[in-house]
Amino acid sequence: MLLRRSELAVPAANDNMFAKAAASDADLVFLDLEDATAPAHKVAARAKVITALNELDWGRTARAIRINGLDTVWCHDDIIEVVTAAGRNLDTIVVPKACTARDVWWVDLLLAQLEAKLGLERKIRLEVLIEEVEGLANAEEIATASPRIDALIFGVGDFSLSQGARVDTNFVPLGDYPGDFWHYARNKVLVAARIAGIEAIDSPYPDYADLAGYETEARRSSLYGYTGKWAIHPDQIPVANAVFAPTADEIALAERNMAAYREGEAKGLGAVGVEGVLVDAAHVKMAQRTLDRVALINGGSPA
Repeated sequence: MLLRRSELAVPAANDNMFAKAAASDADLVFLDLEDATAPAHKVAARAKVITALNELDWGRTARAIRINGLDTVWCHDDIIEVVTAAGRNLDTIVVPKACTARDVWWVDLLLAQLEAKLGLERKIRLEVLIEEVEGLANAEEIATASPRIDALIFGVGDFSLSQGARVDTNFVPLGDYPGDFWHYARNKVLVAARIAGIEAIDSPYPDYADLAGYETEARRSSLYGYTGKWAIHPDQIPVANAVFAPTADEIALAERNMAAYREGEAKGLGAVGVEGVLVDAAHVKMAQRTLDRVALINGGSPA
């Protein structure tokens, strides 16, 4: 299992940013061959990506690329060239604008052929962006389309365009709206991810100077059940890492409930009262999830 509290986006053509990104505290860094790379530089950017994957020390940071869309002339060679030259040092491919399960199937099949041809023993993972209305409608089928997928990502920017939403450059509605404007889309992506048993990653926040706003949005999505958020600037990384980690109070509660339940279980009880609150098997599962998360963050393995 990969930790993904923070996923840092880095333009694939800007190799002057690569070393800093690799040395950051981001859980995952993806070198973006798609929207962050201008059409004139997309082909040349692949060589920069290959060099970065093969030569930089990434430490614990997961190494990823975002390929161009399947409907473009660059996608096929993005996968073939990068995997052929640097597949052993590539953890994840981010697939943009997935609209149907067949989109994921195509990438999966191409990767399987390359891995067999190159003798790659470790399968490359997939993260899939839900950023079109068609993709949202098919989110469950997309999430379960391949065993390689271990995360769905809500891509609010292109989704705003696809939906025709009237929003500003930070994807905030241009008028009064009660609650989270993107609640339905966020929740549907999350539910699809949970059906597939995979992670859900929240969208980027373009106003990178507004760290308070970034934190507010991250905390809200963490309450839904999201386990991470994109970062488009290094300053956003520590915020995401903190928000998507259990707090000291959550850890203490998990440990207390676990201990009380195990003590009661030893006495033949299926539920116990702790400070006036019932603790049963469901609470133990919640506690275990919290403690597994702490173990993952600390570099260990979940129990």
